[in-house]
Amino acid sequence: MSGAAFGLVAVQPVRFTPARAVLLLGTLALLAAGAMVLSVLLGEYRLHLGVALTDPSSADARVLLGLRLPRAVLGALVGAALAASGSALQALLRNPLADPFVLGVSGGAALGTTLALALGLLVVAGAVGAMVLVLGAGRARSSPYAALLTGVVFNAFASAVITCVKTLLTPDQVGEILYWLAGTLGYERLRTLAVAAVIQAVALGVLWRESGRLNLLTLGDDEAASLGVPVRRTRWWVLIAASLSVAGAVALSGLIGFVGLIVPHLLRLWLGPDQRLLVPASALGGAAFLVIADLLTRLLFPVFHAEPPVGVVTAVLGGPLFVWLLHRREGLA
Repeated sequence: MSGAAFGLVAVQPVRFTPARAVLLLGTLALLAAGAMVLSVLLGEYRLHLGVALTDPSSADARVLLGLRLPRAVLGALVGAALAASGSALQALLRNPLADPFVLGVSGGAALGTTLALALGLLVVAGAVGAMVLVLGAGRARSSPYAALLTGVVFNAFASAVITCVKTLLTPDQVGEILYWLAGTLGYERLRTLAVAAVIQAVALGVLWRESGRLNLLTLGDDEAASLGVPVRRTRWWVLIAASLSVAGAVALSGLIGFVGLIVPHLLRLWLGPDQRLLVPASALGGAAFLVIADLLTRLLFPVFHAEPPVGVVTAVLGGPLFVWLLHRREGLA
């Protein structure tokens, strides 16, 4: 598939001037911050912000600083990771249906984390292995559809292995893994959030650094190489950064699908295909989207008398959109 077929023509004029790009990203940053504020303030327990800020020993302060704020920060980090990685992977594979969940990167990270919980093994290896397999299949067949199908098959393989591992564990371990696999934002400690923030800053920084070259890669490998792009090195940098970002997100939140599909695609329809703008915009939009989705799970508590996993909310929103995108592409073919 050529870059033109994907709608990513790198040589077209930049749609936004630097000033307008800064204004746009600032607006998205305010949207993400507003989503976090709503997530902190709203919930079953009515929080009195003034009391929480003035009396550190109050119940309001414990709810704010120990529960809601860490959860909102975690949601923002995970959403930013999945959406920005999804944008980069869609450009790398020249296919708007690609995202970490569909390509098997999340499944590989889930497999790695399941083995880590059960056996103490490394997590990132699963995500990197999945990406190497997917990209290798796509390059061998010179088709992004081969990469998507490989991701689907790898997800099935990872699911089978996870099921096998669960049969060998104790009931307590199985319950821990099932809760994590459902895709749920928990209440992480400050040190964990700080480490996660550093990991995502490094990974997303690399993706943004390579975004200009990603624009050229959408023209095809030969065309990009003729324009001076180190194709192989760029692919590996994007592969490692996206895998690290997704693995860090999945390790903390479990399997949360479709964030990397919904947010980049909608922003691309609005902003155009330039990855230099789309990667940071997707990060901010993904942060806002997942924080709001998690807020919905808490607001639904009086209805279900329990919090549905946030992965269920994103799947309900993302599943129909994925089907629509698939049929839309078939209609344009």
